Amino acid sequence: MMSDSTSNHTSHRQELDTWRKKIDAIDQQLSSLLSERLQCAQNISALKSQIGEQVLQPEREKEVLHNVLTHADSPQKNYTMEKIYLCIIEETRLYQHEWKKSHPGIHTS
Repeated sequence: MMSDSTSNHTSHRQELDTWRKKIDAIDQQLSSLLSERLQCAQNISALKSQIGEQVLQPEREKEVLHNVLTHADSPQKNYTMEKIYLCIIEETRLYQHEWKKSHPGIHTS
């Protein structure tokens, strides 16, 4: 027979595993969505080349950040989401630069 402490520990371990599986599923979704976001950025980079715009567009980046942060439901989440999205924006900008350098003259249709 299990003691209450052992039973409680087993219950917590099962709950931990459940939460980890949920995070794994979310990570798969995020990975797919980030890949799709990078594809959009690649298309945007090609279009910017066609119309002579720079990759860096600070006003657009502020707009993206504002759009995301309006959904945070607490100051702590807002702060963390801002840091995450600043990284996403920066890495996307770097991706656009690298893609543009490695594909001169290639444009989307």
